[in-house]
Amino acid sequence: MQLLTLPPTPSLATSIRATAQVFEDPSSKALLVHLQHIAPSDASVLIMGETGTGKELVARHIHQLSTRHQQPFIAVNCGAFSESLVEAELFGHEKGAFTGALSAKAGWFEEANGGTLFLDEIGDLPLPIQVKLLRVLQEQEVVRLGSRKSTPINVRVLAATNVNLEHAIEAGHFREDLYYRLNVISLCLRPLRERPGDILPLARHFLHTYRQRLAHGPTSLSACAESALTDHPWPGNIRELENVMHHSLLLSRQATMTADDLRMPQPRSKRRSPAPAAPPDSAKELLQRALRKLFEEHNEALHETVEDALLRAAYDFCHHNQVHTAKLLGLSRNVTRTRLIKLGALTVNTRRLETASTF
Repeated sequence: MQLLTLPPTPSLATSIRATAQVFEDPSSKALLVHLQHIAPSDASVLIMGETGTGKELVARHIHQLSTRHQQPFIAVNCGAFSESLVEAELFGHEKGAFTGALSAKAGWFEEANGGTLFLDEIGDLPLPIQVKLLRVLQEQEVVRLGSRKSTPINVRVLAATNVNLEHAIEAGHFREDLYYRLNVISLCLRPLRERPGDILPLARHFLHTYRQRLAHGPTSLSACAESALTDHPWPGNIRELENVMHHSLLLSRQATMTADDLRMPQPRSKRRSPAPAAPPDSAKELLQRALRKLFEEHNEALHETVEDALLRAAYDFCHHNQVHTAKLLGLSRNVTRTRLIKLGALTVNTRRLETASTF
């Protein structure tokens, strides 16, 4: 379970404000001004952007600027739960509601009552839970699993996603009415490569932060290190930059960090990947071939088989890159990974574990 409740402490508010003040790119400064205008409202906010662009930081910043800042802030990753568990975790359950429910338990909405609930990876919610979430947002009350009694709540919901929800709606994976309920205010965070003015301030911020934690390491960046940082495309955005600075600081003992000290991954465009035999001319041609073969060899369960064939074809076309496959099909990474594991195209042991980050 990935549930984080943050008590209202001065140190937390100070930390969030300090981190937000690091941003120096004009687009980021404009965003911070916009956040000051929308924070006092109780309207739902949908935060969109690539992985690692700072969606949770923005959510925390909105909470700290709001009138709810003395109340709980709860962050939940919607993709971390199975469909059978997410309902009980979201809305709570009574004793005996299901096997293993040995006592009654409040859900996230009740825990966040009076404060803010941040639903990360909202696009990963199963459709049946989306229906119930919509009702909770409309009625401002929850009914625990195994109960018929409704509990009034006062919660501001902030949601985030790294997938295109409009495409997900067209594909039948996300409810349009829930999309409009969440998207009262929308924020689209630019990737780090499109706000270069933030790269060096963030790098210095992470250098200072991790140096204090480790009590050693460089105190500044050389000109060549700064050039290397600004020239890097940062496909992993702020999270990648933070990891690079942390890793580099662990290994460097000089007073000034140089470009040779930086441990940056090779840009994807320069990585070697084996080319598939007889590469197709286009994604359309590949999918046509897969469909033709499908209907020649199968007569039953066509719907499920078509989905499996398309997923396999897209996975092969993207050179077995899960992120690119998800983008091509308009799915979330978690859904794509789960289906690939089910098909046997990906083993659980090959899943990459991502380290937690405040961004």
